[in-house]
Amino acid sequence: MARTLDQGFDTFLSWLVPLSSEHDKAKSHKDSVNSCMVNNFKCSNFFETGSFGNGTGVRHHSDTDYFAVCPSSEFWTDSGYTLRKVKEALQNTFWKTKEIEVRSPAVRIPFGSYASETLEVTPATRNGLVSTPVGDKYSYDIPNSDGGWMQSSPGAHNSYVNRENDRLGGKLKPLIRLIKAWKFYNNVPISSFYLELRTTKYAEGESSIVYDIDVKRVMKILYDNDLPSIQDPMGISGYVKACSTEAKREDALSKVKTGYTRAEKAVEKRESNVDDAFYWWKLFYNNEFPSR
Repeated sequence: MARTLDQGFDTFLSWLVPLSSEHDKAKSHKDSVNSCMVNNFKCSNFFETGSFGNGTGVRHHSDTDYFAVCPSSEFWTDSGYTLRKVKEALQNTFWKTKEIEVRSPAVRIPFGSYASETLEVTPATRNGLVSTPVGDKYSYDIPNSDGGWMQSSPGAHNSYVNRENDRLGGKLKPLIRLIKAWKFYNNVPISSFYLELRTTKYAEGESSIVYDIDVKRVMKILYDNDLPSIQDPMGISGYVKACSTEAKREDALSKVKTGYTRAEKAVEKRESNVDDAFYWWKLFYNNEFPSR
């Protein structure tokens, strides 16, 4: 049990850090997946991206993501068809693994009961180096949700988050993890990548991070602006949507409103009634937050 709110957040963050064992279970299949992509699509580079690759994953909830970089001649103009062919190849390789599915921009392979034991493979072709605010980074074409292709640069986005995390004394990545935990514990259909960019963009204007106060402020931004698309701060991916469909956006907006109301009440009670603050944070995190 935590005595102070700050201790509560520190304890909670220690619970959110992924276990090496769960990550290792998905990574143990890396070589087999890579071999499949080499044999079927002449994959030349297979590297980890996403929350685990950037240190913002949430225990049991964040997927293990990889880019499979292949020649453009091995893919089709229709990225949706490309994803279906990648799925077929992976299903033939992992024929005992059920529920392999396309979840654009990737193919999702569940190797265990937790999301962290799931490996997501994104087919990609390399464009070359592009100039970004964090230096020259490689850009890739990956599937979008409309059958086309969009640009992405994991290296640029990771460097962007790392830059702001270093400037803020290592507190940005835990803040991102706290926002993602709210998403996972409340089944909010918002893109994790969107939340990472939105939280980092918010943090650019801050000189320090106090977890409960800044969680509330990020929630206020989401609430006040009705989850608008965010322009990629690195200038590579264009506008990033919060949700993949309008139905999911409506569901997310309702949960954002509830979440912001609870976070606001929790921060109001920070000094006057710590027991009440813990109560509202437990509601915010669907009873996953520590007790006082």
